[in-house]
Amino acid sequence: MIFQVNANLLDACVLSSLRYEDAYGYVLTQTLKEALGISESTLYPVLRRLQQTGFLRVYDEPYKGRNRRYYSITPDGSQQAGVYEEGWHDFKSRIGNLIESGGKKNDK
Repeated sequence: MIFQVNANLLDACVLSSLRYEDAYGYVLTQTLKEALGISESTLYPVLRRLQQTGFLRVYDEPYKGRNRRYYSITPDGSQQAGVYEEGWHDFKSRIGNLIESGGKKNDK
């Protein structure tokens, strides 16, 4: 990816990916790694920070004799995901207009 991914975009992607279903760490990091082209070592600090801010909760579930760490979005996290989604639509529209038409309005 040629565009840099900042902290807010990472937060938005993590929260959005957990809005409809909890995920365990490995699957979550692989999904985001594939979509964003970033390393797992970048994502785990994001997950910890989102947990500390109250946007995620963490729980363990046994799986084949080991525990899997799952991440779940909290109500505050879901609300923040909605804020990010609104901001994303606005950002995408403005940047799309700029890149696709040089920012010129189509006045016909």
